[in-house]
Amino acid sequence: MLITINENTLSLSSGNTVIFPHQTWEDYERLLNLRQEKSTPKLSFNLKTKEIRLMSPLPSHGNRIDTLRDLVKIMLGQKGLDWQCFDPITLKIPPKAGVEPDTCFYIENRQAILGKDKIDLTVEPPPDLAIEVDFTSITDIGAYEILKIPELWIYRQGVLKVYLLQGEGYQESAISRLFPDIDVKNILPKYVELGWNQGSSIALRQFSNL
Repeated sequence: MLITINENTLSLSSGNTVIFPHQTWEDYERLLNLRQEKSTPKLSFNLKTKEIRLMSPLPSHGNRIDTLRDLVKIMLGQKGLDWQCFDPITLKIPPKAGVEPDTCFYIENRQAILGKDKIDLTVEPPPDLAIEVDFTSITDIGAYEILKIPELWIYRQGVLKVYLLQGEGYQESAISRLFPDIDVKNILPKYVELGWNQGSSIALRQFSNL
């Protein structure tokens, strides 16, 4: 069965995406509560579009995000920067938007969230970087704009797109604000796909030796 929703269960078959139109914040919270402590399906809400999106990833999605996350950690380590990484995590500003990035990093704002069991974006700052792998779904960029995450990466079909928040919206950029001296758009996809085809350890080792 593709999707199951009842008073005790929320489940979605792997590799599928479902979009519910004409939804409210209360609908979104109800689905979050139904999912309980599970990390799937991922849920997002955008008040502007009134859409709730559900996505259940495939193993190929998980492998690519794991490799991409580890590549970012290597780059941060090489720059001598501390970070706090979260996944899974639900980021929301009621009643406007909620997202669950595949992974996200607090770097410049790391001190503000240390030791926090939950992050309240009405109080704490947003992550400095959020990353999504769109393997069977399309990220709702508009929801991220509402949360004002400064930098968003979306990886899809071997292409990494970098979005920087400019005012109220994102602009696609050739350069990462966090890693301006690294051509992340062209370098990282090579190692993400190498990790899938030959193994993550091989990809990470080769990247570390650049």
